[in-house]
Amino acid sequence: MKKSIALAGLLATSALALTGCSGTGGGTGGAPAAAPGDDEKVTVTVWSAFSDRELAALDGILATFHEQHPNITIKNVGSQTDDKITQAIRGGKSPDVAISFSSNAVGQFCSSGTFQDLTDYIDRDKVDLTKIPQATLDYTQYDGVRCTMPLLADVYGLYYNKKMFADAGITAPPKTMTEFTEDIKKLTQFNADGSIKVAGYVPTPGYYANAIEMLAPQWGATWQTKDGQSNLAADPAWTEMFEWQKEITDFYGLDNITRFTAEAGQQYSAEQDFQTGRIAMAFDGEYRTAFIKDGAPDLDYATAPMPVADDHPELYGTGYTTGTVIGMPKGAQNAGAAWEVIKYLTTDTDALVTLANALGNVPTSTDALKSPDLELPEQFQTFLDMFDSGKVQTNPATKNGNAYTKIAQDFETAFVGGSKTDLAAGLKDVDQQINDANALGQ
Repeated sequence: MKKSIALAGLLATSALALTGCSGTGGGTGGAPAAAPGDDEKVTVTVWSAFSDRELAALDGILATFHEQHPNITIKNVGSQTDDKITQAIRGGKSPDVAISFSSNAVGQFCSSGTFQDLTDYIDRDKVDLTKIPQATLDYTQYDGVRCTMPLLADVYGLYYNKKMFADAGITAPPKTMTEFTEDIKKLTQFNADGSIKVAGYVPTPGYYANAIEMLAPQWGATWQTKDGQSNLAADPAWTEMFEWQKEITDFYGLDNITRFTAEAGQQYSAEQDFQTGRIAMAFDGEYRTAFIKDGAPDLDYATAPMPVADDHPELYGTGYTTGTVIGMPKGAQNAGAAWEVIKYLTTDTDALVTLANALGNVPTSTDALKSPDLELPEQFQTFLDMFDSGKVQTNPATKNGNAYTKIAQDFETAFVGGSKTDLAAGLKDVDQQINDANALGQ
Protein backbone atom coordinates (compact mmCIF):
# COMPACT_ATOMS: atom_id res chain seq x y z
CA MET A 1 0.00 0.00 0.00
CA LYS A 2 1.71 3.18 -1.17
CA LYS A 3 0.80 5.55 1.60
CA SER A 4 2.38 7.97 4.03
CA ILE A 5 4.98 8.99 1.45
CA ALA A 6 5.62 12.57 0.35
CA LEU A 7 3.44 13.67 3.24
CA ALA A 8 4.55 17.27 3.07
CA GLY A 9 2.82 17.65 -0.29
CA LEU A 10 -0.07 15.24 -0.17
CA LEU A 11 -1.30 16.01 3.32
CA ALA A 12 -0.89 19.75 2.96
CA THR A 13 -3.45 19.48 0.16
CA SER A 14 -5.73 17.38 2.37
CA ALA A 15 -5.35 19.89 5.20
CA LEU A 16 -6.46 22.76 2.99
CA ALA A 17 -9.38 20.76 1.63
CA LEU A 18 -10.63 19.82 5.05
CA THR A 19 -10.35 23.29 6.58
CA GLY A 20 -13.77 24.77 7.04
CA CYS A 21 -15.73 21.54 7.10
CA SER A 22 -18.81 22.08 9.18
CA GLY A 23 -19.64 19.72 11.98
CA THR A 24 -20.64 19.36 15.55
CA GLY A 25 -17.33 18.08 16.83
CA GLY A 26 -18.01 14.41 16.15
CA GLY A 27 -20.42 11.93 17.60
CA THR A 28 -23.38 10.10 16.18
CA GLY A 29 -25.89 12.44 17.78
CA GLY A 30 -27.29 9.83 20.15
CA ALA A 31 -27.13 6.12 20.81
CA PRO A 32 -25.08 4.12 18.31
CA ALA A 33 -27.13 2.80 15.40
CA ALA A 34 -28.06 -0.86 15.60
CA ALA A 35 -26.84 -3.34 13.03
CA PRO A 36 -29.51 -4.15 10.43
CA GLY A 37 -31.61 -7.23 11.08
CA ASP A 38 -30.96 -10.38 9.09
CA ASP A 39 -34.04 -9.68 6.94
CA GLU A 40 -33.16 -6.01 6.41
CA LYS A 41 -31.26 -5.55 3.15
CA VAL A 42 -28.95 -2.53 2.97
CA THR A 43 -26.12 -1.35 0.75
CA VAL A 44 -23.00 0.14 2.30
CA THR A 45 -20.83 2.38 0.14
CA VAL A 46 -17.09 2.23 0.90
CA TRP A 47 -14.77 4.87 -0.54
CA SER A 48 -10.99 4.68 -0.60
CA ALA A 49 -7.97 5.78 -2.62
CA PHE A 50 -7.15 2.15 -3.45
CA SER A 51 -6.94 1.23 -7.11
CA ASP A 52 -6.03 -1.70 -9.34
CA ARG A 53 -4.46 -4.61 -7.41
CA GLU A 54 -5.02 -3.01 -4.01
CA LEU A 55 -8.69 -2.29 -4.69
CA ALA A 56 -9.14 -5.87 -5.86
CA ALA A 57 -7.62 -7.11 -2.59
CA LEU A 58 -10.10 -5.04 -0.60
CA ASP A 59 -12.90 -6.35 -2.81
CA GLY A 60 -11.96 -9.88 -1.80
CA ILE A 61 -12.10 -9.08 1.91
CA LEU A 62 -15.44 -7.31 1.56
CA ALA A 63 -16.81 -10.29 -0.38
CA THR A 64 -16.01 -12.46 2.63
CA PHE A 65 -17.86 -9.98 4.86
CA HIS A 66 -20.87 -10.20 2.54
CA GLU A 67 -20.83 -13.99 2.79
CA GLN A 68 -21.08 -13.63 6.57
CA HIS A 69 -23.71 -10.85 6.32
CA PRO A 70 -25.71 -11.63 3.14
CA ASN A 71 -28.18 -8.83 3.90
CA ILE A 72 -25.39 -6.20 3.63
CA THR A 73 -24.20 -5.49 0.10
CA ILE A 74 -20.96 -3.55 -0.33
CA LYS A 75 -20.36 -0.99 -3.05
CA ASN A 76 -16.56 -0.61 -3.07
CA VAL A 77 -15.41 2.57 -4.83
CA GLY A 78 -11.71 3.25 -5.38
CA SER A 79 -9.58 6.24 -6.39
CA GLN A 80 -11.39 8.51 -3.91
CA THR A 81 -9.10 11.09 -2.29
CA ASP A 82 -9.70 12.93 0.98
CA ASP A 83 -10.74 15.97 -1.07
CA LYS A 84 -13.40 13.95 -2.89
CA ILE A 85 -14.69 12.52 0.38
CA THR A 86 -14.91 16.00 1.89
CA GLN A 87 -16.73 17.37 -1.15
CA ALA A 88 -19.24 14.52 -0.98
CA ILE A 89 -19.92 15.22 2.69
CA ARG A 90 -20.44 18.91 1.97
CA GLY A 91 -22.80 18.02 -0.88
CA GLY A 92 -24.89 15.70 1.27
CA LYS A 93 -23.74 12.60 -0.63
CA SER A 94 -21.44 11.06 1.94
CA PRO A 95 -20.25 7.46 1.62
CA ASP A 96 -21.09 5.22 4.55
CA VAL A 97 -17.45 4.26 5.12
CA ALA A 98 -14.34 6.21 4.13
CA ILE A 99 -10.75 4.95 4.09
CA SER A 100 -7.95 7.51 4.14
CA PHE A 101 -4.19 7.17 3.72
CA SER A 102 -3.75 10.51 5.52
CA SER A 103 -3.37 9.79 9.22
CA ASN A 104 -2.09 13.36 9.68
CA ALA A 105 -5.58 14.56 8.78
CA VAL A 106 -7.24 12.70 11.68
CA GLY A 107 -7.07 15.81 13.89
CA GLN A 108 -9.27 17.60 11.39
CA PHE A 109 -11.53 14.63 10.76
CA CYS A 110 -12.28 14.33 14.47
CA SER A 111 -12.39 17.97 15.56
CA SER A 112 -14.61 19.11 12.68
CA GLY A 113 -17.05 16.22 12.86
CA THR A 114 -16.16 15.24 9.28
CA PHE A 115 -15.88 11.69 10.61
CA GLN A 116 -18.20 10.57 13.42
CA ASP A 117 -17.00 9.64 16.88
CA LEU A 118 -16.94 5.83 17.10
CA THR A 119 -16.52 5.63 20.87
CA ASP A 120 -20.11 4.62 21.61
CA TYR A 121 -19.94 1.80 19.05
CA ILE A 122 -16.62 0.60 20.46
CA ASP A 123 -17.97 0.64 24.02
CA ARG A 124 -21.24 -1.03 23.11
CA ASP A 125 -19.52 -3.89 21.28
CA LYS A 126 -16.69 -4.17 23.81
CA VAL A 127 -13.97 -3.80 21.19
CA ASP A 128 -10.65 -4.52 22.89
CA LEU A 129 -8.42 -1.58 21.99
CA THR A 130 -5.56 -2.99 24.07
CA LYS A 131 -4.85 -5.28 21.11
CA ILE A 132 -3.75 -2.23 19.11
CA PRO A 133 -0.30 -0.67 19.79
CA GLN A 134 -0.39 2.68 21.56
CA ALA A 135 1.19 4.71 18.75
CA THR A 136 -1.53 3.44 16.40
CA LEU A 137 -4.24 4.32 18.91
CA ASP A 138 -2.69 7.79 19.09
CA TYR A 139 -2.86 8.58 15.38
CA THR A 140 -6.45 7.34 15.02
CA GLN A 141 -7.98 9.77 17.54
CA TYR A 142 -7.74 13.43 18.47
CA ASP A 143 -8.42 15.17 21.76
CA GLY A 144 -10.42 12.27 23.15
CA VAL A 145 -12.49 11.74 20.00
CA ARG A 146 -11.88 8.40 18.27
CA CYS A 147 -13.29 9.08 14.83
CA THR A 148 -11.18 6.48 13.01
CA MET A 149 -9.88 2.97 13.45
CA PRO A 150 -6.59 1.63 12.06
CA LEU A 151 -6.56 -0.46 8.87
CA LEU A 152 -3.00 -1.76 8.44
CA ALA A 153 0.14 0.21 9.30
CA ASP A 154 3.45 1.32 7.87
CA VAL A 155 6.63 0.96 9.94
CA TYR A 156 9.95 2.47 8.86
CA GLY A 157 13.41 1.01 9.24
CA LEU A 158 16.77 0.35 7.58
CA TYR A 159 17.29 -1.57 4.35
CA TYR A 160 20.86 -2.61 3.53
CA ASN A 161 22.62 -4.35 0.65
CA LYS A 162 24.24 -7.50 2.04
CA LYS A 163 26.80 -7.85 -0.77
CA MET A 164 27.95 -4.27 -0.35
CA PHE A 165 28.22 -4.80 3.40
CA ALA A 166 30.37 -7.90 2.89
CA ASP A 167 32.58 -6.16 0.32
CA ALA A 168 33.16 -3.30 2.79
CA GLY A 169 33.90 -5.69 5.67
CA ILE A 170 30.77 -4.72 7.62
CA THR A 171 29.37 -7.68 9.54
CA ALA A 172 26.24 -6.21 11.18
CA PRO A 173 23.84 -3.31 10.63
CA PRO A 174 24.69 -0.10 12.54
CA LYS A 175 22.85 0.62 15.76
CA THR A 176 24.11 4.12 16.61
CA MET A 177 24.58 7.25 14.53
CA THR A 178 28.36 7.01 14.95
CA GLU A 179 28.35 3.47 13.56
CA PHE A 180 25.96 4.60 10.84
CA THR A 181 28.28 7.45 9.82
CA GLU A 182 31.28 5.13 9.68
CA ASP A 183 29.37 2.63 7.53
CA ILE A 184 28.10 5.33 5.19
CA LYS A 185 31.67 6.39 4.45
CA LYS A 186 32.88 2.81 4.02
CA LEU A 187 30.06 1.99 1.61
CA THR A 188 30.23 5.12 -0.53
CA GLN A 189 31.96 4.79 -3.90
CA PHE A 190 33.09 7.76 -6.00
CA ASN A 191 33.70 7.90 -9.72
CA ALA A 192 37.06 9.04 -11.11
CA ASP A 193 35.69 12.57 -11.55
CA GLY A 194 34.63 12.73 -7.89
CA SER A 195 30.94 12.25 -8.52
CA ILE A 196 29.01 9.69 -6.48
CA LYS A 197 28.81 6.20 -7.95
CA VAL A 198 27.18 4.55 -4.92
CA ALA A 199 25.97 6.50 -1.89
CA GLY A 200 26.23 4.76 1.44
CA TYR A 201 23.07 6.58 2.51
CA VAL A 202 21.35 9.75 1.32
CA PRO A 203 20.48 12.22 4.13
CA THR A 204 18.64 14.73 1.93
CA PRO A 205 15.24 15.81 3.34
CA GLY A 206 12.45 14.68 1.03
CA TYR A 207 14.49 11.95 -0.64
CA TYR A 208 12.03 9.05 -0.82
CA ALA A 209 10.88 8.38 2.76
CA ASN A 210 13.15 11.02 4.33
CA ALA A 211 10.29 13.04 5.81
CA ILE A 212 11.19 14.86 9.01
CA GLU A 213 8.48 13.24 11.12
CA MET A 214 9.59 9.78 10.02
CA LEU A 215 13.23 10.28 11.05
CA ALA A 216 12.62 12.17 14.31
CA PRO A 217 12.06 9.05 16.49
CA GLN A 218 15.65 7.91 15.90
CA TRP A 219 16.87 10.85 17.97
CA GLY A 220 13.94 10.75 20.40
CA ALA A 221 12.94 14.22 19.22
CA THR A 222 9.73 15.65 20.67
CA TRP A 223 7.42 17.93 18.76
CA GLN A 224 5.47 19.54 21.57
CA THR A 225 5.63 20.58 25.20
CA LYS A 226 3.00 19.27 27.59
CA ASP A 227 0.87 22.34 26.91
CA GLY A 228 1.00 21.82 23.14
CA GLN A 229 3.63 24.40 22.21
CA SER A 230 6.27 23.65 19.57
CA ASN A 231 9.43 22.26 21.18
CA LEU A 232 12.10 22.13 18.48
CA ALA A 233 14.41 24.82 19.86
CA ALA A 234 14.29 23.49 23.44
CA ASP A 235 14.83 19.81 22.61
CA PRO A 236 18.52 19.19 21.79
CA ALA A 237 17.55 16.08 19.82
CA TRP A 238 16.45 18.27 16.91
CA THR A 239 19.78 20.08 16.86
CA GLU A 240 21.63 16.73 16.85
CA MET A 241 19.46 15.41 14.03
CA PHE A 242 19.92 18.44 11.79
CA GLU A 243 23.64 18.62 12.47
CA TRP A 244 24.06 14.93 11.62
CA GLN A 245 22.25 15.37 8.30
CA LYS A 246 24.45 18.39 7.54
CA GLU A 247 27.58 16.39 8.41
CA ILE A 248 26.72 13.61 5.95
CA THR A 249 25.77 16.15 3.28
CA ASP A 250 29.12 17.88 3.73
CA PHE A 251 30.89 14.52 3.42
CA TYR A 252 29.49 14.13 -0.08
CA GLY A 253 29.52 17.81 -0.99
CA LEU A 254 26.23 19.61 -1.51
CA ASP A 255 26.56 19.93 -5.28
CA ASN A 256 27.57 16.28 -5.53
CA ILE A 257 24.62 14.93 -3.55
CA THR A 258 22.23 17.32 -5.30
CA ARG A 259 23.28 15.96 -8.70
CA PHE A 260 23.00 12.42 -7.39
CA THR A 261 19.45 12.86 -6.02
CA ALA A 262 18.35 14.68 -9.18
CA GLU A 263 18.93 11.40 -11.03
CA ALA A 264 17.03 9.25 -8.51
CA GLY A 265 14.77 6.53 -9.87
CA GLN A 266 11.02 6.86 -9.43
CA GLN A 267 9.97 5.72 -5.96
CA TYR A 268 7.40 3.12 -7.00
CA SER A 269 9.23 1.66 -9.97
CA ALA A 270 11.93 -0.92 -10.56
CA GLU A 271 14.35 2.02 -10.93
CA GLN A 272 14.14 3.04 -7.26
CA ASP A 273 17.71 3.70 -6.08
CA PHE A 274 18.06 0.95 -3.49
CA GLN A 275 16.65 -1.59 -5.91
CA THR A 276 19.17 -0.63 -8.61
CA GLY A 277 22.17 -0.49 -6.27
CA ARG A 278 22.73 3.27 -6.39
CA ILE A 279 22.53 3.38 -2.58
CA ALA A 280 23.81 0.81 -0.09
CA MET A 281 21.43 1.69 2.75
CA ALA A 282 17.95 3.13 2.65
CA PHE A 283 15.34 4.38 5.09
CA ASP A 284 11.98 3.01 4.01
CA GLY A 285 8.74 1.36 5.02
CA GLU A 286 7.86 -2.32 5.13
CA TYR A 287 6.06 -2.03 1.79
CA ARG A 288 9.46 -1.78 0.05
CA THR A 289 9.80 -5.55 0.45
CA ALA A 290 6.92 -6.04 -1.99
CA PHE A 291 8.43 -3.63 -4.51
CA ILE A 292 11.79 -5.40 -4.28
CA LYS A 293 10.09 -8.74 -4.84
CA ASP A 294 8.47 -7.40 -8.00
CA GLY A 295 11.20 -5.11 -9.31
CA ALA A 296 14.49 -6.54 -8.05
CA PRO A 297 13.88 -10.17 -7.05
CA ASP A 298 17.59 -11.04 -7.09
CA LEU A 299 18.64 -8.25 -4.74
CA ASP A 300 20.49 -9.65 -1.71
CA TYR A 301 19.32 -7.43 1.13
CA ALA A 302 18.29 -7.41 4.76
CA THR A 303 16.41 -5.12 7.12
CA ALA A 304 16.95 -3.83 10.65
CA PRO A 305 15.70 -1.03 12.88
CA MET A 306 17.13 2.35 11.96
CA PRO A 307 20.15 3.48 14.06
CA VAL A 308 19.53 5.82 16.98
CA ALA A 309 21.32 8.70 18.67
CA ASP A 310 24.54 7.67 20.45
CA ASP A 311 23.35 8.98 23.81
CA HIS A 312 20.05 7.07 23.61
CA PRO A 313 20.95 3.42 22.90
CA GLU A 314 17.80 2.37 24.72
CA LEU A 315 15.82 3.70 21.77
CA TYR A 316 17.19 1.07 19.40
CA GLY A 317 14.25 -0.76 17.89
CA THR A 318 12.14 2.35 17.64
CA GLY A 319 10.81 3.68 14.38
CA TYR A 320 8.10 5.80 12.90
CA THR A 321 4.66 4.34 12.29
CA THR A 322 1.58 5.62 10.56
CA GLY A 323 -1.09 3.97 8.50
CA THR A 324 -4.40 3.80 6.76
CA VAL A 325 -7.42 4.92 8.77
CA ILE A 326 -11.09 4.09 8.33
CA GLY A 327 -14.14 5.90 9.64
CA MET A 328 -17.80 6.77 9.22
CA PRO A 329 -18.29 10.19 7.59
CA LYS A 330 -20.92 12.61 8.74
CA GLY A 331 -24.13 11.93 6.84
CA ALA A 332 -23.62 8.18 6.43
CA GLN A 333 -27.01 6.74 5.46
CA ASN A 334 -26.49 3.27 6.90
CA ALA A 335 -24.58 3.89 10.12
CA GLY A 336 -25.35 0.58 11.82
CA ALA A 337 -24.21 -1.47 8.84
CA ALA A 338 -21.26 0.86 8.23
CA TRP A 339 -19.97 0.20 11.72
CA GLU A 340 -20.21 -3.56 11.16
CA VAL A 341 -17.96 -3.16 8.09
CA ILE A 342 -15.50 -0.96 9.99
CA LYS A 343 -15.40 -3.35 12.94
CA TYR A 344 -14.83 -6.33 10.67
CA LEU A 345 -12.01 -4.75 8.69
CA THR A 346 -10.16 -3.49 11.78
CA THR A 347 -10.67 -6.25 14.36
CA ASP A 348 -11.21 -9.52 12.50
CA THR A 349 -7.88 -11.37 12.55
CA ASP A 350 -8.48 -13.30 9.33
CA ALA A 351 -9.47 -10.11 7.49
CA LEU A 352 -6.39 -8.23 8.70
CA VAL A 353 -4.03 -11.09 7.90
CA THR A 354 -5.48 -11.60 4.42
CA LEU A 355 -5.25 -7.89 3.65
CA ALA A 356 -1.71 -7.65 5.06
CA ASN A 357 -0.60 -10.57 2.90
CA ALA A 358 -2.18 -9.03 -0.19
CA LEU A 359 -0.90 -5.48 0.30
CA GLY A 360 2.40 -6.08 2.09
CA ASN A 361 1.61 -3.94 5.14
CA VAL A 362 1.75 -4.48 8.88
CA PRO A 363 -1.51 -5.78 10.40
CA THR A 364 -2.77 -3.53 13.19
CA SER A 365 -3.72 -5.96 15.94
CA THR A 366 -1.54 -8.08 18.17
CA ASP A 367 -3.53 -11.19 17.26
CA ALA A 368 -2.92 -10.64 13.55
CA LEU A 369 0.76 -9.86 14.16
CA LYS A 370 1.23 -13.30 15.67
CA SER A 371 -0.90 -15.20 13.17
CA PRO A 372 0.78 -18.24 11.57
CA ASP A 373 -1.12 -17.37 8.40
CA LEU A 374 0.99 -14.30 7.65
CA GLU A 375 2.85 -14.97 4.40
CA LEU A 376 5.46 -12.25 4.12
CA PRO A 377 9.18 -12.30 3.19
CA GLU A 378 11.77 -12.88 5.92
CA GLN A 379 12.91 -9.25 5.69
CA PHE A 380 9.39 -8.22 6.77
CA GLN A 381 9.88 -9.69 10.26
CA THR A 382 11.87 -6.63 11.33
CA PHE A 383 8.80 -4.45 10.91
CA LEU A 384 6.46 -6.87 12.67
CA ASP A 385 8.86 -7.02 15.62
CA MET A 386 9.19 -3.25 15.76
CA PHE A 387 5.44 -2.73 15.64
CA ASP A 388 4.95 -5.19 18.48
CA SER A 389 7.80 -3.81 20.60
CA GLY A 390 6.00 -0.89 22.19
CA LYS A 391 8.74 1.42 20.91
CA VAL A 392 7.27 2.69 17.63
CA GLN A 393 6.27 6.33 17.61
CA THR A 394 4.13 8.70 15.59
CA ASN A 395 3.77 12.46 15.38
CA PRO A 396 1.01 14.36 17.19
CA ALA A 397 -2.29 15.10 15.47
CA THR A 398 -3.38 18.71 15.08
CA LYS A 399 -6.42 20.47 13.68
CA ASN A 400 -4.44 21.77 10.72
CA GLY A 401 -3.00 18.45 9.59
CA ASN A 402 0.66 18.38 8.71
CA ALA A 403 1.25 22.13 8.50
CA TYR A 404 3.76 21.97 11.35
CA THR A 405 5.82 19.19 9.80
CA LYS A 406 6.03 21.10 6.53
CA ILE A 407 7.26 24.22 8.35
CA ALA A 408 9.93 22.16 10.11
CA GLN A 409 11.02 20.30 6.99
CA ASP A 410 11.28 23.50 4.98
CA PHE A 411 13.80 24.80 7.52
CA GLU A 412 15.54 21.43 7.71
CA THR A 413 16.02 21.50 3.94
CA ALA A 414 17.40 25.04 4.07
CA PHE A 415 19.81 24.24 6.89
CA VAL A 416 21.10 20.97 5.45
CA GLY A 417 21.44 22.71 2.07
CA GLY A 418 23.41 25.58 3.58
CA SER A 419 21.06 28.48 2.82
CA LYS A 420 20.28 28.81 6.55
CA THR A 421 23.25 28.68 8.91
CA ASP A 422 22.02 29.76 12.35
CA LEU A 423 20.45 26.56 13.65
CA ALA A 424 19.48 27.85 17.10
CA ALA A 425 17.76 30.96 15.75
CA GLY A 426 16.19 28.98 12.95
CA LEU A 427 14.60 26.46 15.30
CA LYS A 428 13.18 29.28 17.45
CA ASP A 429 11.67 30.79 14.31
CA VAL A 430 10.23 27.38 13.37
CA ASP A 431 8.62 27.13 16.81
CA GLN A 432 7.02 30.53 16.37
CA GLN A 433 5.72 29.69 12.90
CA ILE A 434 4.29 26.38 14.12
CA ASN A 435 2.63 27.97 17.16
CA ASP A 436 1.11 30.66 14.92
CA ALA A 437 -0.15 28.05 12.46
CA ASN A 438 -1.66 25.96 15.24
CA ALA A 439 -3.36 29.02 16.71
CA LEU A 440 -4.96 29.73 13.34
CA GLY A 441 -6.27 26.17 13.31
CA GLN A 442 -8.08 26.50 16.62
